[in-house]
Amino acid sequence: MNRIQKGKLGLGTAPLGNMFRNIPEEEAADTVDAAWEHGIRYFDTAPFYGAGLSEIRLGRALSNYDRDDYVLSTKVGRYMLDEEEEPAKGELFEHGRNNKVVTDYSADAVLRSIEQSLERLNTDRLDVVYVHDVAQDFHGDEWLSQLEIARTGAFRELSRLRDEGVIHSWGIGVNRVEPIEITLDLEETKPDLCLLAGRYTLLDHEHALQRLMPKAIKQNVKIVAGGPYNSGVLAGGSHFEYQEASQETLEKVEKIKNIADRHGISVKAAALQFTLAHPAVTAAIPGASRPERIKEDQDALNTEVPAAFWQEMRERKVIAPDAPLPFKK
Repeated sequence: MNRIQKGKLGLGTAPLGNMFRNIPEEEAADTVDAAWEHGIRYFDTAPFYGAGLSEIRLGRALSNYDRDDYVLSTKVGRYMLDEEEEPAKGELFEHGRNNKVVTDYSADAVLRSIEQSLERLNTDRLDVVYVHDVAQDFHGDEWLSQLEIARTGAFRELSRLRDEGVIHSWGIGVNRVEPIEITLDLEETKPDLCLLAGRYTLLDHEHALQRLMPKAIKQNVKIVAGGPYNSGVLAGGSHFEYQEASQETLEKVEKIKNIADRHGISVKAAALQFTLAHPAVTAAIPGASRPERIKEDQDALNTEVPAAFWQEMRERKVIAPDAPLPFKK
């Protein structure tokens, strides 16, 4: 149930929803075109990204290409109202559309969300649908009750749509390990793949490595790795987990950079190749909002990283001793 090419890059399009900044339309379109020109054929989006703006921009750009030639995923758990509200200053998508966003993991909401997404994306079908952000970082102490609503609502509905051939695959898309662990333990509904953002990276991987990845392999559930640069801090930015990085995080990144510099490689190359080296990971989907970033990602993927770099990373306890490493053959 996996049409995403193993070991490849996809494009995460949260930035196209005007995450952190107001992106010109031409720049957004050029970014998608650059991804296509560099061989990317998997595109991920969500209604949450700019209250539908990312889906609209992605759909417009992909309309120039044959629908059979790419894999498209979006998410459910939120849908839009025509009612508008002013986004709060400092929010991730304060520069996005003003449509009010409703969080709802019920079966009816899944159908409403998919219908809206198909219209915004200007397509007649979705390949993968993820249940979005049913986790601690968005729901706090209520996350388990929200997950239960998703279990009896979204999970069952998506399983039905998959079995009827309406969608190809479904899973959950979260920034935390625990919701995926719980979902994999369910007997009634089984996901095909799950999107885990920021939790299997150079900066943060031990929890997923020890608990989630073995279970995913055993159940043949693939992991799509979102946020391989941890919101940009591993790619020269200052954000970690969608906010300003702490001094401790910046110091750890500087440690990685110093090791990478000694071996003549970029942190980007190390970050991407480390994430993709795990056998449970089927693809990584770094986000981009500038066309030139696409080539940087491809160059990072193709960089020859010396074994001595990985050895030093282990010796200095930057990465776990049992993490799979991407040695070139």
